[in-house]
Amino acid sequence: MIFTLQLKRLGKKKVKEVPFTLDHTPKNLEELLIACVKNQVDAFNTKRTTVNVIGFLTPRQIQEQAQSGKVDFGEITNTNLANQQQAIDNVLLAFTDGLFVVFVDDQEITDLKAPLQLTSESVIAFIRLTFLVGTYW
Repeated sequence: MIFTLQLKRLGKKKVKEVPFTLDHTPKNLEELLIACVKNQVDAFNTKRTTVNVIGFLTPRQIQEQAQSGKVDFGEITNTNLANQQQAIDNVLLAFTDGLFVVFVDDQEITDLKAPLQLTSESVIAFIRLTFLVGTYW
């Protein structure tokens, strides 16, 4: 099933929309978070193990990368792989600690075990909450 993920940060106007494919439809928020983490850890680990054989950039690639503020060859020097179970534990802890909130079709989901009714038109928004740091004076 294909969903649209919206990734947001408080205080930022930019909303990143990402099409996201899962093998099965999650029944609750916990299954959704675990499926998203597994998908991203697999993508991260695959990127770490693939070898980049093209040693140059086309003018179009340079232009696209310049828009994001960084132009590089895509080489990764840190080849450490992510631990999937540790990442799952981290996302569940971060949700219960209130570091991010989840909206499904403009409805906030506050319970990990609450049932979800997801369709292919569902929009899932992850909003990272950023706390103020520092002193007041």
